[in-house]
This record gives sequence, C-alpha cells and structure tokens, in this order.
Amino acid sequence: MAHQHHPTEINIGVVGLGLMGSSIVVALLLSGHRVIGIAPLAEDMEQAPEKFNSQLLHCEKSGLLTYPIAHYLSKLTISTDYSLLRDCELVLECIIEKEHIKEQVYQKITNVVGEDVVIASNTSAIPISTLQNYVRNPQRFMGIHWAEPAYATRFLEITCGEKTAAERAEWAFELAHSWGKEPTLLKKDIRGFITNRLMYAVYREGLSMVENNEASIADIDKAFRYDEGSWMTLMGIFRRMDMMGLKNFFETFKANFPRLSNQDHIPTIMQRIIDIDAKGTQNSKGLYPYQNGEAKEWDRAFSLFNKDISVLADEYAQNRELIKDR
Repeated sequence: MAHQHHPTEINIGVVGLGLMGSSIVVALLLSGHRVIGIAPLAEDMEQAPEKFNSQLLHCEKSGLLTYPIAHYLSKLTISTDYSLLRDCELVLECIIEKEHIKEQVYQKITNVVGEDVVIASNTSAIPISTLQNYVRNPQRFMGIHWAEPAYATRFLEITCGEKTAAERAEWAFELAHSWGKEPTLLKKDIRGFITNRLMYAVYREGLSMVENNEASIADIDKAFRYDEGSWMTLMGIFRRMDMMGLKNFFETFKANFPRLSNQDHIPTIMQRIIDIDAKGTQNSKGLYPYQNGEAKEWDRAFSLFNKDISVLADEYAQNRELIKDR
C-alpha cells in the first residue's frame, strides 16, 4: 500500500493500545505523523513495545516501510499520561465498547486538549450521537472506524453524529486520504454505520439458513469466498449490478425480498457459542473446530492475505479514471 505524507504531518493521539489501537498507531506512523499512544490499562502499557515492534516488523516484511523501523519508533511516544495529548490536533479513542468507560476517557482527553481538537471514536457499536454528548464542543466529535489491521487495509469509515460539524468531518475525510485509505463519509448516524449494518443483514440471513438446515456454515463461507470474494474488492455491490446488467434485477428483488429472513431474535447457534465460551481463533473454540495450531495458521494466512489484497487493490487503482469513486 502506498503511504503519502500529509503536508502538515500533524500530531495525533491514540487512546487505547489493544489490538485495534496499536494497529492504528502503526498506520499513522507509516503516514508520517508523530503519535502519542496513551495506555489506559497497565497491561496495554506492558505489552505495547513488543506489540509495536512486531507489527512494524510485519510491515517491513510486507514492503510497507520507507525507512528503518527505528525511524517510525522515534516518532512514537507511549505513556499513561493524558497531558501528553495537549499538542495533538486529532485524538482517536480505541478502548472497550462500554459507554461509561468511554465517558471517563473523554473527560480526561478534553481536560488537556484544545477546544477545537477533533476527538473521534473507533467504535463499531455505540451511536456517535450518544458518545458526543460526553465531549465539550460536541461538534468536533465523530466516528473514525478502521479495519484490522489498520496499516494494511484500505477501509475507513467516518461517521457524523447529530451535532458533528460538516467542516470537521470533511477535514478528517481529506486527512484520511493521506493515510492511504479510501474513506467513506456517513453524514447521518445510523446504528451499525455502513459496514456493520450490511454485515448484520448478511449474518442474519446466513444463520437463518443454518438454523433451517438449508445450508452449512462451510457452504455459506464457500459462497462468499469464491463468488462475492472474487469481485467485491474491485467494484463493490452496486457497480456489480451494472456489470451484470440491470434489466432483471427488479423482478429478482420482487421475487426474493419477501423470502429473506426478518427475524429479530438471536439464533440459537449463537447461544451455544456463549455456553462453551467460544472466542474463535483467540481460544481455538468457534463456529469451526481448530486443532494443532490451526487457529494460528488462519491468523497468519489472514495477515498475508491482507498484504496481497492491498497490493492488488493498489495495482488496479492505478487507472483511477476506470474505478474512481464518485
């Protein structure tokens, strides 16, 4: 992925150095920014140095670095002291999805930064319109939602709350392009934003098919991997309609929409997952069985795939007039 330096190379703060937060820090370092990483939890502070070294080493092996690893680490400050955020123009919150804890963190941030500093959350679950009420000058608050790993994916979702000032969101939108992203700008705060909202519908339909013994989990995954997965990165879903020809879509929608699941209860298969404390590849218990290090192999494969897909996306993006977003 090609990383371009933003002209101002502003100071950016990241609060929360877990899996997502640390990945975002690395993405910002690669884009030329000085980054202040704040660890609210002691365990994050202890694990942060090794985590950043490991992620930057992965970036180096993936060909994402312009300079030696030491150069990027020299632009990073890790601390538990929120006062170090005072010179930042943007602060990103990446902590646990608990509203009362986020409220406490926002108070600590606003106590030290300027009144016009943009504050953003990486949340994928809590409405931005709710969170911005915990921030003085809520017009400078928005959602900036990244995909993991942040340094190797092109996705970025900027979401306005009811009180977000349009010019501040546009500023973040323009800045995101300098991070090597293809950002979306959601001007209305809807539950789940764009990506998760679409995926919730897919999960509901897929799990409904499994519950009704119409298809297996493996078959549904195969359909996505070898059909949707073969074209989605290039053209998305609506341009795909254009490519297939629009003539028959109206009748297809008319025939199939009434047959789709509209259930509002959680499928029983998810309750079984909770009962066995399944966390997926994190503890080798999930919708699939994982044995003999297989979960780690999937994590490694995902990392390599992200490298390849970002390079491929860049390759096709060279012809901007062909696939330019409008």
